[in-house]
Amino acid sequence: MPVLTRLIPSPVTVDIRSGALDGLAALLADQRIAPTGTFAVAVSEGSGRALRERLAPELPGADWFQVGGGTLDDAVRLAGRVRRGHYDALVGLGGGRIIDCAKFAAARVGLPMVAVATNLSHDGLCSPVATLDNDAGRGSYGVPTPIAVVIDLAVIRRAPSRYVRSGIGDTISNLSAVADWELSHRVTGEPIDGLAAAMARQAGEAVLRHPGCTGDDDFLTVLAEGLVLTGIAMSIAGDSRPASGACHEINHALDLLYPRRRAPHGEQCGLGAAFAMHLRGSPQTPLIAASLRRHRLPVLPGDMGFTEEEFLRAVEFAPRTRPGRYTILEHLNLTTEQIRNAYADYVDTVKAIGC
Repeated sequence: MPVLTRLIPSPVTVDIRSGALDGLAALLADQRIAPTGTFAVAVSEGSGRALRERLAPELPGADWFQVGGGTLDDAVRLAGRVRRGHYDALVGLGGGRIIDCAKFAAARVGLPMVAVATNLSHDGLCSPVATLDNDAGRGSYGVPTPIAVVIDLAVIRRAPSRYVRSGIGDTISNLSAVADWELSHRVTGEPIDGLAAAMARQAGEAVLRHPGCTGDDDFLTVLAEGLVLTGIAMSIAGDSRPASGACHEINHALDLLYPRRRAPHGEQCGLGAAFAMHLRGSPQTPLIAASLRRHRLPVLPGDMGFTEEEFLRAVEFAPRTRPGRYTILEHLNLTTEQIRNAYADYVDTVKAIGC
């Protein structure tokens, strides 16, 4: 009997450790990512500027491009500027917005992309998706998976802690997303990829149950690995399904309904996941809420500046953000009053465990 295997799109290199940035030039050369030593580097106006001063002497063949934000227009402008040169690769050096801009630009000009993360705010650093603001709000665009991922824990520790905590909420939300995928498989017959589901679930479980905090290298390593594995899970599945369910529908609803007040992506997804798990009666709900609270993440809408009524409106609106996706929200098809009652019960559950 023949042994059948499949090829999994994934980075050729994942380097997660303190001091990883010191090996960036060698990585680009040794892995034949930039064999001629000529590559473009997209950086932010903030942390990217200081890193440019540090790294420029070690990367003499690099051209540096400052990116103003995380919009589709920013990404298109970056692609236009990079297209004028002759580069082996495009390096995205910064947070989620810079990396998403670089992923989109690299795909547009046909270059391999290297993700060098300066924070761990969400799972986009290794995903086949670029999330960019556009005239309609925010859109997701399919792109190739980064060819390499570099995460220097010494740099991560200097990032604003809120952005690192956001990555915790995004990774833990995998548990709700996979549960929604399995629900859809049972009810609608939607195909499910067991390997992608397993990788996303285990990434969420590892972060959920780790006793450390954002100041520990051991915990940061587990979180970074979880974000990378989640991105690879999405590549295996061919879409965001392993990491996006009702949790992300609620997040998208908050973004669309209150665009000027949205909290970090992972904060909204973490709260969305806790509430969605409560809706399905999961015994993990108290553990998820307790973990979010321990890491100083929102457990109630007021924790991130939304009123109860605003959150209830977002939950009701959420299914409209991803037409065709089946989650616990579509399955229950709750009325406004039923959502209100379910939320009141969720609040009682959260308060009962001291959150």
